[in-house]
Amino acid sequence: MAEDLHILKGSKEEQYQSLLPQIQGLLEGETDLIANLANVCGALKEQFNWLWIGFYLVKNDELVLGPFQGPVACTRIKKGRGVCGTAWAKAKTLVVENVEKFPGHIACSSLSKSEIVIPLLKDNVVIGVFDIDSVLLNDFDETDQLYLEKIVELILL
Repeated sequence: MAEDLHILKGSKEEQYQSLLPQIQGLLEGETDLIANLANVCGALKEQFNWLWIGFYLVKNDELVLGPFQGPVACTRIKKGRGVCGTAWAKAKTLVVENVEKFPGHIACSSLSKSEIVIPLLKDNVVIGVFDIDSVLLNDFDETDQLYLEKIVELILL
């Protein structure tokens, strides 16, 4: 597939429905995880222009910064710490409407107002997390969770 994306304006669901097969095309035939994580970040940043989109990978019992798009970020996160560390510890997606109200939130950027974190599960073990931050309060919902979890499934195929 060509690396050009067709960016669709419309409802959030329509945007995801247009983007999902394009991401699948980007991932097809590429076996390198880092390359795939980087392209997913780029595609989502181009489509939605969120503040920060990136991956943290589990290394030596902590999350270590991986491919991302956006401002500089925290490099390492302990299990159970902040939204990312909590999603890792619970092995479940977390949608946070207002990061200021999340106990122990790690403020990598003061511009971040809401966040969604999806664990990357391989053989029922969390190998990383997919973290997205927005400058808007309550920017993420069930639609984001559904489609972002589908994107994570595509990455881990």
